[in-house]
Amino acid sequence: QVQLVESGGGLVQPGGSLRLSCAASGSGFSISGVGWARQVPGKERELVASISSGGTTVYVSSVKGRFTISRDNAKNMVYLQMNSLKPEDTAVYYCTSWYATQYWGQGTQVTVSS
Repeated sequence: QVQLVESGGGLVQPGGSLRLSCAASGSGFSISGVGWARQVPGKERELVASISSGGTTVYVSSVKGRFTISRDNAKNMVYLQMNSLKPEDTAVYYCTSWYATQYWGQGTQVTVSS
């Protein structure tokens, strides 16, 4: 069983930055893929960034060059650095991990507005 707890969301002006953090508990974190997904009301959840156990990163095109995902296996942490934020980045952001089973955190709200 893996538990994921996100933090770092909030209100930011367009062009600003936020850093999301995800603390993972349970076994197998270092061998799991991890990622960040986001969801807005009425739309499907979208995986925007992921990082494999070996450190390979993948981004959806809408965030490429602005968001950076990283992980610290020694601390069981995953981060999402978000720069040059746009109003369309407003969403609930979820941390997720997967190996044999996929797990989700409870989500953290990110609002980009002036």
